[in-house]
Amino acid sequence: MDYRRIAASTNTETRDVMQLAQPVQNVYEMTMIIAKRANQLSLEMKRDLDSKLQEFASYSDNLEEVFENHEQIEISRFYEKLPKPSLIAIEEWKEEGIYYRNPEKEKELF
Repeated sequence: MDYRRIAASTNTETRDVMQLAQPVQNVYEMTMIIAKRANQLSLEMKRDLDSKLQEFASYSDNLEEVFENHEQIEISRFYEKLPKPSLIAIEEWKEEGIYYRNPEKEKELF
């Protein structure tokens, strides 16, 4: 995922929940869809950060090798400034970028 192209706000905003729930007609279902997507995003962001910081891992305990690593600090700051996964998920929901399905509703159709 290209985190530089995220259009989500970093601040919390008041939203009309009933308007957001229009595609599924159920506020609780919408909340669960957004929450699951936020969990997916959170895990993806954590994996990306861990893989980038793994390059800087030092496996020796020498005090002489301990120094301030500016690249590592910049990577950490970049991820700290990103919007929270829940805000990204809400933005994806508003842009209809989340694929979802409800197996219970599909059973009713057959």
